[in-house]
Amino acid sequence: MKSTKVRKPVFAGSWYPSSASECEREIRSYIDKGAAGNAAATDRTGGIVPHAGWFFSGKIACNVIYSLQEGGRPDTVVIFGMHLHTDSACYIMAEGAWQTPFGDLPVDEDLAAELTGKFSFTLETPDNFTPDNTIELQLPFIKYFFREAKILAMGVPPHKQSLRIGGAVAEIAKKTGRRIKVIGSTDLTHYGANYGFSPRGTGKKAVEWVRNENDRRVIKAMLEMDPEKVIAEARANQNACCAGAAAAAIETAKNLDAHSAAEIAYATSYDKSPGDSFVGYVGIVF
Repeated sequence: MKSTKVRKPVFAGSWYPSSASECEREIRSYIDKGAAGNAAATDRTGGIVPHAGWFFSGKIACNVIYSLQEGGRPDTVVIFGMHLHTDSACYIMAEGAWQTPFGDLPVDEDLAAELTGKFSFTLETPDNFTPDNTIELQLPFIKYFFREAKILAMGVPPHKQSLRIGGAVAEIAKKTGRRIKVIGSTDLTHYGANYGFSPRGTGKKAVEWVRNENDRRVIKAMLEMDPEKVIAEARANQNACCAGAAAAAIETAKNLDAHSAAEIAYATSYDKSPGDSFVGYVGIVF
């Protein structure tokens, strides 16, 4: 019998708990049935999640993925992430499994094979990969809420090719009868000296500008389900660090017949750790 190689976590024990009992305790404290219920759709196709340490944005990510239980359980969860620029390659782990505190998440190797046959990817393996929090921090939530699901995780840059990949995911899912949920992992504005971006100086006015103007612009594009606008916004205003991931998730959801989006939560790291450098987070469901 073929043994499955498993990709070990990098951020467990620091950005999120390393044990199942600690993760479950956190997840139970995060679940907000009211917040997740604010989204009108009952057949949810996917969403946008943040990817900071659980202390800062875990509750938002958790409630997006929790809310995706509406509409039935998936065969596969497709997640787009990674910090990439316009000229970056696309990345995929096409074989093996991802280790989580709740058990291993097997890769949907059949879906991966179809995609790698259509598009060019840099192939990662459980033994050779780029450490990246954007995907790993979602995995315990996915395993907890969707115990039997497989996963396919991809890193996609802010480029039109990423939208074509998203469209292909939906096409393959429909062709094969595969039930999928799709997630795009991105944080929003990274503001302050730590990130080299301080167009409004420091202090309360800077925080309010990020909350009420800069982040709102890209959130609006996400809620309009306009993937090209999401990418354009991030390029122009530095208000999404993984715009390609968010855009690909939106494109996939649209091609799976999702017609509307709802915001379930917004926060910044400033809320928990006030300072001149901070990051914005949003949770959206389709």
